[in-house]
Amino acid sequence: MLKSMTGFGRAEKSVGNKTFLVDIKSLNGKQFELQLKLPAFLKPFEFDIRRLLSEKLGRGSVDCMISLKDTGSAKPVTINTDLARAYYQPLAELSAQLGLDPSHILSTLVKLPEVITPNSDTLTDKEWEEFKAVLLSAAEDLNIHRLDEGRSLEEDLRARISNILKQQEEVIKLEPLRKQKIREGITRLLEENVGKENYDANRLEQELIYYIEKIDLSEEQVRLKNHCEYFTTLLAENDDAKGKKLSFILQEIGREINTTGSKAYDSSIQKCVVLMKDELEKAKEQVLNVL
Repeated sequence: MLKSMTGFGRAEKSVGNKTFLVDIKSLNGKQFELQLKLPAFLKPFEFDIRRLLSEKLGRGSVDCMISLKDTGSAKPVTINTDLARAYYQPLAELSAQLGLDPSHILSTLVKLPEVITPNSDTLTDKEWEEFKAVLLSAAEDLNIHRLDEGRSLEEDLRARISNILKQQEEVIKLEPLRKQKIREGITRLLEENVGKENYDANRLEQELIYYIEKIDLSEEQVRLKNHCEYFTTLLAENDDAKGKKLSFILQEIGREINTTGSKAYDSSIQKCVVLMKDELEKAKEQVLNVL
């Protein structure tokens, strides 16, 4: 089963006198990239939070916001006066420039980030363990969404590979007719320009066999089918992170399709190649979202 890199997770729980809300969203990315927003008293645990999310989520561009909700109970707070002063000066200047009433600046200041924070500097060891459970719960919720999205991705990718195989079967059917067309075309060209009595039929047959072997598509079709079968086999495996493997296989599928097109010299086969390339590009776009 596939797991998408796209998803959203949320968890909320009271830890001591604090109520934490953890929101995590994830988009596709080549590596694990984390944008983390958290209260100041969680800064000592930032490295551990990043490690836990990396282990749980694997790959993707992740945005995690950890916030502290008001439980309604009285809690001692700290006012960061230095930060408030730093905010005040540009706000006062802007208020004067716009001709606004400066009496509302204080109510704005206290709402700005980190001006008012809980008095507690950090979490206790017990609170940290309880908070980890909240964080992991949000990550698990995101992974559930990833699996739901992955089912849709898998269904679409199977359809794309199936369509490529259908066109590949059509190429195999057209191959004998293509060889016959090439043989007849070269023979007719010689007869029109040289004359039937002026060339050695045995030598022509030898050259035709050599030429047709050079543009034979059998090996490409065998490899293309094998790559497609390996792709569908890999889709069914239980490994969570297989997006890169699937991408590599699609590259190999693309090589065989391109070689088929370059050796075809037949309009009907070229049409099949165009349809296969279209399906391949759609599959590549979808694989970018696979973990």
